[in-house]
Amino acid sequence: MRSAAFLACAAALVVAPPPTAAAAQADVEIQEWDVPWENSRPRDPYVAPDGRVWFVGQTGNYAAVLDPRTGEFVRHDLPAGAGPHNLIVGEDGIVWYAGNRDRHIGRLDPASGEIRRFEIPDPAARDPHTLLWARDGQIWFTMQISNKVGRFHTGTGQVRLVDAPSPRSRPYGIVQAPDGDIWVAAFGTNKLLRIDEVTMATREVELPRPEARPRRLQPTSDGRIWYVDYPGGRLGVYDPAADAFEEWQLPGGPDASPYAMAVDDQDRLWMVETGPRGEPNTLVGFDPATERFVHTVEIPSGGGAVRHMVFHAPTDAIWFGTDANTVGVARLPR
Repeated sequence: MRSAAFLACAAALVVAPPPTAAAAQADVEIQEWDVPWENSRPRDPYVAPDGRVWFVGQTGNYAAVLDPRTGEFVRHDLPAGAGPHNLIVGEDGIVWYAGNRDRHIGRLDPASGEIRRFEIPDPAARDPHTLLWARDGQIWFTMQISNKVGRFHTGTGQVRLVDAPSPRSRPYGIVQAPDGDIWVAAFGTNKLLRIDEVTMATREVELPRPEARPRRLQPTSDGRIWYVDYPGGRLGVYDPAADAFEEWQLPGGPDASPYAMAVDDQDRLWMVETGPRGEPNTLVGFDPATERFVHTVEIPSGGGAVRHMVFHAPTDAIWFGTDANTVGVARLPR
């Protein structure tokens, strides 16, 4: 147990314990590092330009960075009550985080430790959820409980918000398609949201099954939008050009509870089954070219839940955090 004084410092350097045992199956290698701050729910990692991996401690109220080469962690405590849910890192190394419990977007300068808060101007918009870099260099974000999607200008701090058309639709995962449109999984409904990147005009796309609940989603290079149906245990795809859907049952069956999702540079889809009890979580790969599930690999720590993942093209790797208090990487086969 570390002292309160240690945990309260603006940035603390610790050396992680040795990585937990690696697992390999079907040429996918998974490695995890135990996060030194207990029960802090490390999540939503993002690989910075220098190769280090940033993540938030959702219940620990911090942003931290792991150097995979040395196993060292550096912690930056965030403003009291921030409740960080997600972060992303710019090419300049600046870290941006979603202050989910304190209605702000935060800017962390790792070099100086300075943190700036940008308040969400609408009092009804209180829970920034998942941040996304758009191709114009600005940040889009979802607000699950507030039922909104926002766009944040990093230079001016200006925030523009749009309401999800259906009440209690719970905007959750967010991505940008190759044509520039923003797509959002409306987790409280059986719908996806399609948002114009310039006008923010929003329309709903209804999934074919009323009971479906999309949680995360990813685009492939052909413009199709892939999603995971959390309660149905399915992988689905929507083709905007054809206005058509297709779905596949995951290997874990109807109780697979797919959550985190990523797409690699070969357009393979990767998702994590968290159900029915979350022990263990299973990383599943799907090849759209053959329409087959091609990899199934258990998370060595068990996972508890893997909530979000990011693909890092230079190293052919997917990074994730777990409720088992680890940060992990899945090194993919070519």
